[in-house]
Amino acid sequence: MSSFAVPLLALPRASKRVMAATIDAALCALTIWIAYYLRLGYFISLAGRPSVAVGLSVALALPAFHIAGLYNMAFRRAGAEMIPTAGVACAAYGLCYVIIISGYAFDNVPRTIGIVQPILLFLAVCSVRLAVGYVLGGQMQRRLDLKPLHRVLIYGAGSSGRQLAAAIGASRESNVVGFIDDDRSISGTRINGLPVYQSDDLAALIEDRRIDDILLALPSASRQRRNEIIHNLRGLPVGVRTLPGLMDLAHGRVEASDLRELTIEDLLSRDPVAPDTTMVSEKIASKTVLVTGAGGSIGSELCRQILLAQPARLLMLEQSEFALYAIHGQLTEVSKVAIVPLLGSVTDPIRVAQVMAAWEPEIVFHAAAYKHVPLVEHNPLEGMRNNVIGTRCVAELAVAHGVQDFVLVSTDKAVRPTNIMGATKRLAELILQALASESTGTRFSMVRFGNVLGSSGSVVPLFREQIRRGGPITITHRDITRYFMTIPEAAQLVVQASAMATGGEVFVLDMGEPVRIMDLARNMVELCGLTVKSATNPGGDIEIVTVGLRPGEKLFEELLIGNNPRPTRHPRIMMASEHHIPWLTLAPQLAELERLVNAGAVQATRVLLCQLVREFAPTSEIVDFVLLHTATKVVDAAPPKTEPTAALPRPRMRHGT
Repeated sequence: MSSFAVPLLALPRASKRVMAATIDAALCALTIWIAYYLRLGYFISLAGRPSVAVGLSVALALPAFHIAGLYNMAFRRAGAEMIPTAGVACAAYGLCYVIIISGYAFDNVPRTIGIVQPILLFLAVCSVRLAVGYVLGGQMQRRLDLKPLHRVLIYGAGSSGRQLAAAIGASRESNVVGFIDDDRSISGTRINGLPVYQSDDLAALIEDRRIDDILLALPSASRQRRNEIIHNLRGLPVGVRTLPGLMDLAHGRVEASDLRELTIEDLLSRDPVAPDTTMVSEKIASKTVLVTGAGGSIGSELCRQILLAQPARLLMLEQSEFALYAIHGQLTEVSKVAIVPLLGSVTDPIRVAQVMAAWEPEIVFHAAAYKHVPLVEHNPLEGMRNNVIGTRCVAELAVAHGVQDFVLVSTDKAVRPTNIMGATKRLAELILQALASESTGTRFSMVRFGNVLGSSGSVVPLFREQIRRGGPITITHRDITRYFMTIPEAAQLVVQASAMATGGEVFVLDMGEPVRIMDLARNMVELCGLTVKSATNPGGDIEIVTVGLRPGEKLFEELLIGNNPRPTRHPRIMMASEHHIPWLTLAPQLAELERLVNAGAVQATRVLLCQLVREFAPTSEIVDFVLLHTATKVVDAAPPKTEPTAALPRPRMRHGT
């Protein structure tokens, strides 16, 4: 079959159209021959006078088919949607044909030929195109293929579900068994030849029809309804995939490639928090905006959200050349706003001052930070340099250059931190709170939120990759929980905060209930149609293994230090009321911190960090890679003792070692 189909499909477009026209001309002659038989009761030769009927038919039919667009439709994708087009073309042709046959009264050409032949031609044109589409489109190949295809059910018999079924039908990957729909009025009927089932007894249906996957085609369904459906599918021996949201399908076509695996975004127990777009637009429109860390997960999405509000200019400061190149290329394709890509670090005061002096930004979104807890724990000095010294540098220069609004992107790990990263982010908040109390003329605000889905280091892509490899899934603790939000939601919240800030606020999002990571891992396994391997189910597919908490990691994250949040104009955004350190007290301590960081004094720096962030309660010893390696070299270089000893003493570490 492939040896027949592949050469035909490889022909140039013009050659295919010539072939189609030739086939239609042959069908004109064939249907006239059959029409004569139906009229006379016996077959005749088309030579002589009947050839006039053939020539006239070809002369009228081919232009009619061309004008109607039949030759612009690919044969291999011919389906039911082709029939109306063929009907219009044949109707127009038939009207002209019967008028000419009847009006001129050709010898040996009965007038009934002009009526019967267009009907036969319509049936022949549709039949040939459907047959060729069946062969070249892969339907026959799938029938003959010995490899069993994935049997799928489509949940949702609406327009998206029907388009998805048609798209899958044109591929060789799956076999659509039918639809599932909650509308009982269409239960038991057939849509496009496929049966429609109720959702009452999915387990029995999956077993009886040997279903491998269920595809969710519910782009307009509410999150609550989607959650109910996903919950009902959990534990069933099928994989679950879904189409994108309604706006992603606004172009009106659904392709099989649009299907994606379920993510935690599909499992969130709450709807995303929507911003007040009017307020945001009024705040940002026609202003110059600077985003630091513009190439990161949050920074890049911030840039996208800011561009929607039509600023006068967007300045993107980023120290990673590749990340800046990538986001700049993406944004210049979709926006006509002036976008300026700027290489540089927030810890470089000369570079930051040059940028602010050149463009005089009115709003600064400070997203530049090191955020990965284990990496910062093993490289604490660089974490402090970037997250603390960098924040102070940009904030003080913002005041000096008359920036109107300064918004810090913070994290829930800043609340009662147990690790260096969280403590540095809390100290960054304290810097802004102290500056806000000085009446500098710049409105400082902070936005605090939980884990961001899809950002670098997120657990969802990690778990998915581990499932693909056959497991095991690794989690740090069976009881660990986290708050989750989407990248667009986080960026919108930051932009929203800039519109509501009056100075010194810490904004937090009502993020619903935290997600237990063990439950998340189990859900992802089950929604892939697999089972969790455990002591009670030793024959399961994927094992979930706990590897222990990493240095500085917490079991539970929080969003508030105190218990007295205040409401804002946005129903899902709150303001935290928290203590701060006066700037006159904090400034000299920050200078000392910077001196210790530059001197490489790891222990002294952490001691000072504990003093500045009074909620900081480290849960691990210092695990700085450089310090530990230096200590190991000291031990290895020590001369051997002449007398045996039970154990080597731990080396005493001094400041700066």
